[in-house]
Amino acid sequence: MAIREIVPYTDKFIRKQSKPVSVFDDKLAELLDDMWETLLSVNGAGLSAVQVGVLKRVFILNINNMRIEFVNPTIIKKSGEQCKEEGCLSVAGQYNYVKRPQCVTVVAYDRFGNKFTLTCEDWTAVCVCHECDHLDGILFIDKICEPPKGER
Repeated sequence: MAIREIVPYTDKFIRKQSKPVSVFDDKLAELLDDMWETLLSVNGAGLSAVQVGVLKRVFILNINNMRIEFVNPTIIKKSGEQCKEEGCLSVAGQYNYVKRPQCVTVVAYDRFGNKFTLTCEDWTAVCVCHECDHLDGILFIDKICEPPKGER
């Protein structure tokens, strides 16, 4: 395993569209292992492959002592609305409010190619949407909204 360099938002690479994973092999496992080591080294909540220089539709989440790997994720359902403050490892030191769904259902695969469906709410839904956006070259700074009343 290795800690990989995080691509900053000023690098045009971060805006590229990630490609679906077609082979679930040792190379994918190595990428995921490196992503975990990188994420844990910076105490982050989520990390996409594009953020470590790999254009694959892969991201990981480490939320509430729950570690989940998402390969080829697709959000299939969204409901509700929330506006929470977000940050990003590629946009170090900046935080802004972003409007996201309150609840999302995502279909994805694990590192072995096993399909799963996960419904997430609140902060976990924010993180899934944030990381899915990365796979399409979208950053949270593209979606800034007004903070909720009382939080200005």
